[in-house]
Amino acid sequence: MSNAVTRIPAAPSTQALQHFEAAFTFETDCWDVHDAMQQDEPGFVLIDARSPAHYQRGHVPGAVNIPHGKIIASRLATYPADTLFVVYCAGPHCNGAARAAVRLAQLGRPVKLMAGGITGWVDEGFELAAGAQDD
Repeated sequence: MSNAVTRIPAAPSTQALQHFEAAFTFETDCWDVHDAMQQDEPGFVLIDARSPAHYQRGHVPGAVNIPHGKIIASRLATYPADTLFVVYCAGPHCNGAARAAVRLAQLGRPVKLMAGGITGWVDEGFELAAGAQDD
């Protein structure tokens, strides 16, 4: 019986493996970010790409607020060129993290997107921090 799921056959296993393994080079998830942020040196800088007002209302603890439109070379100059950045925004309904990732990639910076954003973080049961960023 044909339906929207089965009408188009699945990719061959070798092609599926290549596709899904490649996805990990572009994205990470909230659970892995939370786990890494518990370490003294997580190995990346976490960027909240939302507005300062949204950041103040609630953000991932340890995240730096750089709205996607403010990601410019001079703002990143304090970070070594090989610094990995992980970006997030409000959630799957928001493209701010993708916009931030584009800006970082255009600047030649390593970047991954935290899938789920704030929505995913809260769905996992993780706490948010509130307040303005220390500059």
